[in-house]
Amino acid sequence: MLYWTFILWFLQIPKFVSAIMTVNISKCYYKTTEDFHHEGDVMIGAFFPIHTYYSAKKIPHPFLPYYYLDNHIQRKKKILPNYNCNKKKFSAALTGTSWTTSAQISTLFQLFKFPQLSYGPYDPILSDRSQYFSLYQMAPKYTSLSHGIVSLMVHFRWSWVGLILPDDHKGNKILPEIKEDMQRKGVCIAFVKMIPATWTSHFSKFWENMDEVNVIIIYGDIDSLEILMRNIGQRLLTLKVWVLNIEPHVTDYADYFLLDSFHGSLIFTHHYRKNFEFTNFIQTVNPYKYPEDIYLPKLWHLFFKCSFSDIDCQLLANCQANASLDVLPCHIFDIAISEESKTIYNAVYALAHSLHVMSIQQIQIQPHENGDVLVFSPWQVITILNTFLKEIDERDNMSLDWRQKLNAEYDILNLWNLPKGLGLKVKIGSFSANTAQHQQLSLSEEMIQWPEGFLDIPQSVCSESCKPGFRKIILEGKAICCYNCTPCAEDEISNETDVDQCVKCPESHYSNTEKNHCFQKTVIFLAYEDPLGMTLACIALCLSALTAFVIGIFVKYRDTPIVKANNRALSYTLLITLTFCFLCSLNFIGQPNLTTCILQQTTFGVAFTMALATVLAKAITVVIAFRATFPGRMVRWLMMSRVPNYIIPICTLIQLLLCGIWMAISPPFIDNDVHTEHGYIIIFCNKGSSFAFHCVLGYLCSLAFGGYTMAFLSRNLPGTFNESKFLSFSMLVFFCVWVTFLSVYHSTKGKFMVAMEVFAILASSSALLGFIFGPKCYIILIRPDRNSFHHIRDKTHSRRNKTYVM
Repeated sequence: MLYWTFILWFLQIPKFVSAIMTVNISKCYYKTTEDFHHEGDVMIGAFFPIHTYYSAKKIPHPFLPYYYLDNHIQRKKKILPNYNCNKKKFSAALTGTSWTTSAQISTLFQLFKFPQLSYGPYDPILSDRSQYFSLYQMAPKYTSLSHGIVSLMVHFRWSWVGLILPDDHKGNKILPEIKEDMQRKGVCIAFVKMIPATWTSHFSKFWENMDEVNVIIIYGDIDSLEILMRNIGQRLLTLKVWVLNIEPHVTDYADYFLLDSFHGSLIFTHHYRKNFEFTNFIQTVNPYKYPEDIYLPKLWHLFFKCSFSDIDCQLLANCQANASLDVLPCHIFDIAISEESKTIYNAVYALAHSLHVMSIQQIQIQPHENGDVLVFSPWQVITILNTFLKEIDERDNMSLDWRQKLNAEYDILNLWNLPKGLGLKVKIGSFSANTAQHQQLSLSEEMIQWPEGFLDIPQSVCSESCKPGFRKIILEGKAICCYNCTPCAEDEISNETDVDQCVKCPESHYSNTEKNHCFQKTVIFLAYEDPLGMTLACIALCLSALTAFVIGIFVKYRDTPIVKANNRALSYTLLITLTFCFLCSLNFIGQPNLTTCILQQTTFGVAFTMALATVLAKAITVVIAFRATFPGRMVRWLMMSRVPNYIIPICTLIQLLLCGIWMAISPPFIDNDVHTEHGYIIIFCNKGSSFAFHCVLGYLCSLAFGGYTMAFLSRNLPGTFNESKFLSFSMLVFFCVWVTFLSVYHSTKGKFMVAMEVFAILASSSALLGFIFGPKCYIILIRPDRNSFHHIRDKTHSRRNKTYVM
């Protein structure tokens, strides 16, 4: 309870201080007259917006403007400072800040050709010289402002922003420009709020959807935004970055609130050359240096505690020696020249310079005596003013319409107003439309103070940024800034954020797991160092050695019945051919080159053709041998002419012819597979012509089928060492292996496809070796008793007795 009591008492301190200061103000403060008009050559009238006068509660005064007007009409009392309706030497007028005020007054002034200088914001309606020929707008035109604001959005990656504009012709004019620039740069507008001409209590919808964004752009002039800015300040919307084209005057006062809605705002203002003379004047001015000024004594009395003399209400000399206006807080007196102040300064300077030129010209033409008063006609002022403004055009590099700068430059200010009342406007960057596009925006981000609640650069996006390795997917029916993120496809990357499309890696590269870099693929093949290649090579060599061992056994036991009974020469031929079949598989292992690619298919085709042709010859030999027991001229001719021995060269020549045609039309070549294994390039031998390869396999299968048929037909023929059953079974296994290979071959890729072909070669060759020569080696080595003429004679005799008994 005591804690809250202390807090409430602390918040009331500013009010007590204000009350004490009000009591201690000297009576001379109110006695000093504010009519400091002095006789001169001409009078410049100034129309300032009285309606912007605020009461102590900082709200527009309800009746004071009308009170001023009533007193002036009745001429009972002078309330407006430095203004006198009775003067007859009126030569020009300064009007503003609203364009409607300037337009209405211009209707009257043009009847008498009075020059009128408007210090309000530039308005395209007032630029119509046919309608407002005596009105000059001193404010520069906002050119490239929308481009500058959008460039700021792009720089900070603010893609989802709000927009507040006045509901008038200027707001409706700049709205399509901002939309076009934003659409071109990929920035989306979350909402557009149009400020009504009259605020009502039913306009609460205006503040809806404000929480959707963290960045809101406000464009307009002082008059159209005055109520809005004050409303924002009262609502204490601190979690917003306001991007403005005017300096918020709502910060020009301090109260007991620590936070301010506009702290951290970014303000675009026209770039002006610094006026060091005026700044020096502000820093050195004091009531003793300019005793005729009526405001300086009051300022020194209020803020530096300087006392008035009770006799003549003059400021006493015992004041602070180093007192200066530049030490006052910004909310009390801001020595920085605002854009509006600069415009008024230029207007007064232009008119004063014109009048000075006219004075010199008139004196040179017709010198006047002492006491004569120079009289200037308003139309003369217009003529000289036009000439002077055109000189400014050429000097400042402006267009013929002198209000529009060709080289539009803007200063970007950051409002530091924490604690509230600090009111510093710090230049943190600039925008120049006439430079290269990548150099137009210049910022010092380390100097920026963001609104309370943001420790770093605020984010204002509809969707979170897609990180590298992802791409955007636009949501149907939503703005382009509202999207989902999806990972890049295989071998595609994105190394930036918020990309629309991923970039495909070259075929020689692959994407990493994060999909943000491409790496060189590793070249691989079925190498001897590879476990699979090493295993197949060892199997091939072992089987070749085993075949050589079988050849040695057959040579050693060449005179035994079992070797001689099965055509010893064909057996040798088959064993040697099988050795080459096993060894030809080594051509498929190791790094491919053009020579090995050609040898792979030719040696494979020719070696297996000889093996299968030999099996076919052995089967035909068995059939002919048993048919020889029957009389017949044809059978006898076949036995005598040794026709089975010609089967091998004939079949081999046919295969050589097929391979020759294959090599001539579309030979095998080195190819690479970049898709089968991620991160690898597989080098292999492309068959060249798939049709030719299948023709070679088809020819081999036809030979196998022929050998199987002949062996199957002779399987039941009598004979002690009849090998027809083994021949038929080996051909059946061979046929099954290659039929299975064809089905599996097309479903494998890369080095596994090569390994499958090697395995088929080894498996089919092993079938021939095992099923044909395995039983013979068993009898020769394990059961030598069955490999003798006595065993054959006894077996033949017992078979005959069995036949007779039957």
